[in-house]
Amino acid sequence: MATLVQNVPQADVVAVADTNLKSANEVAMAFGITSVFSSYKDVLDHPDVEAVAICSPTDTHAKYIVDSAIAGKHIFCEKPVDLSLEVIKGAIAAVEKSGVKLMVGFNRRFDPNFFKIKQLVLEGKIGDPHILKITSRDPAPPPAEYSATSGGMFMDMTIHDFDMARYITGSEVTEVYTKAAVLVDPAIGKAGDVDTAVITLSFANGAIGVIDNSRKAVYGYDQRVEIFGSRGMICADNNFPENHRYFADDGVHGSLPLNFFMDRYLEAYANEMKIFCDAVTNDKDLPVSGTDGLMSVAIALAAKKSQKENRPVKMNEIL
Repeated sequence: MATLVQNVPQADVVAVADTNLKSANEVAMAFGITSVFSSYKDVLDHPDVEAVAICSPTDTHAKYIVDSAIAGKHIFCEKPVDLSLEVIKGAIAAVEKSGVKLMVGFNRRFDPNFFKIKQLVLEGKIGDPHILKITSRDPAPPPAEYSATSGGMFMDMTIHDFDMARYITGSEVTEVYTKAAVLVDPAIGKAGDVDTAVITLSFANGAIGVIDNSRKAVYGYDQRVEIFGSRGMICADNNFPENHRYFADDGVHGSLPLNFFMDRYLEAYANEMKIFCDAVTNDKDLPVSGTDGLMSVAIALAAKKSQKENRPVKMNEIL
């Protein structure tokens, strides 16, 4: 995060806080940050801090948002804001009361290819959206203990796809139907989570969406989007270290997809932080709001409920 902020001309990293002071000091030394704290409250008291980036565990996000808003600091917060809709609503209310800005970190909106898809949809290039397909597969599963504390795959991983679905279609989800299994790591199942899923979404505009997720794609980080409409289709394929393919009598040879999320989405993360800093310094509207964070969590809760009860779940059962 410090790297991303320091690459924004109008922003400076003036303070860092971590409950692990050793980690905070390492970051400070690497980036020339002079103010280092073990408590986030010291950052909020710092007179030169105008905005904060919250990159802590999920169960701290809402509290940090509320305290930052009370302190009059603009806020960038990684997803999810919380696992509870009521807690998220409380955090949003605190932000609105204080008048500061809140942006939730759904970085994929700022990937150049996905951003282009959105612009083409807005321009009417495919007509009315009919079918959205999102493939999102990790190269390797997280530790089982992480699955137990992160809110599970739908809250931690698929939440990006839920946000992309709303973003690209420009429509709210009305119904969610999930089929999921444990096919990658039995320990994830013992932790109460799943590692493989297909999720069907119904949208208010009549479109249908399908998301497929896996915690382990042996060939790399698989990230694809396709949207089909009344006048055409737009696709975004994976990113590769090398885009050429070599055809020979023994087969077709080419690169596998990028294998790490920071490699795949580095440009998206950079764009995201530039847009946040620009909005803060020039008082512009943010492209991702607290409400966007709330809605993605609501869809994740619906997906969980659908998987548990083996039935379609209407969003009005959750919201």
